[in-house]
Amino acid sequence: METSVVNSSNSEPIVDSDTINKVKDKENLSDVEIVTNDIKTRLYLLKNSTDQRPAETKQTNGLRQLNGRTESSSSESKSFVDNTQNVQSKNTEANHVNEKCTEAQDLPESTTGEIEYVSYTSELQMPDIMKLIQKDLSEPYSIYTYRYFIHNWPKLCFLAMDGKECIGAIVCKLDIHRKITKRGYIAMLAVDIKYRKRKIGSNLVRRAIKAMIDDNADEIVLETEITNQPALKLYENLGFVRDKRLFRYYLNGVDALRLKLWLR
Repeated sequence: METSVVNSSNSEPIVDSDTINKVKDKENLSDVEIVTNDIKTRLYLLKNSTDQRPAETKQTNGLRQLNGRTESSSSESKSFVDNTQNVQSKNTEANHVNEKCTEAQDLPESTTGEIEYVSYTSELQMPDIMKLIQKDLSEPYSIYTYRYFIHNWPKLCFLAMDGKECIGAIVCKLDIHRKITKRGYIAMLAVDIKYRKRKIGSNLVRRAIKAMIDDNADEIVLETEITNQPALKLYENLGFVRDKRLFRYYLNGVDALRLKLWLR
């Protein structure tokens, strides 16, 4: 048997055959393949580290963003809607208050209550009636004219009252015309200017018409200035028609229109 002695200082390290083969295989790989394998390894490690991280939540404009998906927060959305509704409700209430304040300023304080319609009952009401009607008359009447109508036909005189203030009045009569027809006549109608456009005049005329119908009137007539468009509209809306034109009927030289309402 031969024995070989190896000097440790001059000998090369002993390498197994598997290691030698791996080194040879690595040497045979191209540079491109080495880089590709390195990139794949890095991507694999990065993916594993990302999957192990907890999901991050980002807040963007009141919405939650989870893994790139934006989801609304129910509590925050509800709070936002509630706040919006409260603001709208307060704005609506403020508008209503402003409208009521404007209406109250346009009307006198005494007109905010309910208007009461009453029949003539006493001579004590005469001054209020005269004062109200004389404001709008095209010609002056004496107190005897008022007394002629009101004392003879007190049931055909009606007043509109706002508390203790007389703000409207109508004076009528009913007698036989040409021995055949029972004719009603509206002599005077007036409404305080501050209370107009509230159908007070129409309500007074309706009460007078009803009282005349109850007394078996056949027709009702009246005269009004041809230039008084509000009065013409009021009576025509109640069924009156234009019957005759009276030239220079009033003392101021203005023509009149006679209106008639047939009841039978």
